[in-house]
Amino acid sequence: MKNNLFLTLMLLISSTAFASTDHYVLRDGAHVHHLKITKLAEDINISTDVDFEPTAAEIGKRACSADIAGEAKNEGENVLVMKRQMEGEAHYCTIKVQLSPTGAIVEQSKDCSYFAAGLCHFNSDGKELIKVK
Repeated sequence: MKNNLFLTLMLLISSTAFASTDHYVLRDGAHVHHLKITKLAEDINISTDVDFEPTAAEIGKRACSADIAGEAKNEGENVLVMKRQMEGEAHYCTIKVQLSPTGAIVEQSKDCSYFAAGLCHFNSDGKELIKVK
């Protein structure tokens, strides 16, 4: 009985020992972009969300929020790629994340507009999301 309890406890500890979560944020005027990367052993999950309020240059546009999450793959050194299919559609959103020691740059495919419409987009427009410590 004690051995089973010990083995269960060690299994829980070992699985959480290999887990890590990194958060990245970009605030650009009234636009906020958040990225979360969770690594659990060999599994990598990406979650990104945006909240955009129209700026003075974006008169006539509406505020929007969007998010997308899924499993990612390593596509080279410090590059993660996540692909998500829109339910019931043939459109795939591809999110590419270029990591650096201080942050991340996010690029999106054109079909991501089906997940984030209007003013919203997951692309960081070449700007780096800063890693939160």
